[in-house]
Amino acid sequence: MFGRFATGALAAGTALLWLTAASAHSIKAEPAEAVQAAFDIIETTIVTKGDSAIFTTRVRGEAGKDKPDATGKFEGSSVYAYVWPTSLDSGEIGFDKGQGIVALAVTFHPDFDDAAKGGKNRHVWHPHWVVLAEDKACGGGLKVIDIPEGTKPKVPETWPGVPLLIDSPEYPTSFKGDTVDVAIPLSLIGGIKGASFDGVTAGLKVNGNLHAPLLCVSNVFKVASGDLSLPGKVVPAE
Repeated sequence: MFGRFATGALAAGTALLWLTAASAHSIKAEPAEAVQAAFDIIETTIVTKGDSAIFTTRVRGEAGKDKPDATGKFEGSSVYAYVWPTSLDSGEIGFDKGQGIVALAVTFHPDFDDAAKGGKNRHVWHPHWVVLAEDKACGGGLKVIDIPEGTKPKVPETWPGVPLLIDSPEYPTSFKGDTVDVAIPLSLIGGIKGASFDGVTAGLKVNGNLHAPLLCVSNVFKVASGDLSLPGKVVPAE
């Protein structure tokens, strides 16, 4: 499933990984000078703490510092993202079951808004749930799954109304130094306990012709595990 996506990361020299027995829930990766410091993952974790699940990625540089340049138009525009692919089922985040790879993504895209209910978010980093699938037409080998015209799949209440399996919940998201964190109430994603996960930084691009695939993973900056094998395990915070 992840072969082509992982190959791109390996080619970029990002496959160095260690998992320690003492903290097998986290994924730690060696620094890679070939990767922009703001996207060079050093450690990725998801833990449960109180009534929340905390998604965290730590990088070699300043998290969130680098953003895509604005182009002034939607078609062909870029998205930068900190991503946590998981073993969750799409049915657990409000879509139909078994649709694809469920990932939380913290994104920045200066050329368009995709907040729920017509809100504005192009000026800030913000979280999304996305459902991904393989597509050879995409440079990174994956796309956000398109919703075909004329179909009406199940979508969450905070779906932004675009023809993609994407959700725009307003989870607390923070950038501090080398770290990005997202806190999600466990009441909304109970299935996260014990789930598997990985960490990815990537660039995505809107199709210049606005045809499917509409939103591709175009450039993999780094995969925490090196092979997108989801070796991390969600456990209670220590």
